[in-house]
Amino acid sequence: MTALEGRVTVMNWWYAACAPCRAEAPDLADLYREYNPQGVEFVGVNVRDSAATALAFDRNFGIEFPSVMDAQSGTVSLAFTGVVSPSAVPTTLVIDKEGKVASRILGRIDPGILRTLIETVLAE
Repeated sequence: MTALEGRVTVMNWWYAACAPCRAEAPDLADLYREYNPQGVEFVGVNVRDSAATALAFDRNFGIEFPSVMDAQSGTVSLAFTGVVSPSAVPTTLVIDKEGKVASRILGRIDPGILRTLIETVLAE
């Protein structure tokens, strides 16, 4: 994750059979295309699926940002203990340039709210 140092990062915990994850996927794809040219990184954290299932989901919803496959090790989720609950999927974090969690959305994102949170962190 050192490649993300100094960059605003949006992290989204998800899995393919999660109905709210499926509902928010097109909005995340659009926000990625909007903000990635401004240097904002997006990273998915898949908590249940095989790589093949995750890749099929990405193709289906036009997701162009990478996902970490965290189902077997749970390493990424463990790194955010106290911030991301294992049962609260989807969860989305906006992380500032210093690597601190600036905001958290539990459940399906509202694209307008996530856009505002990203803009606020970019302006810092």
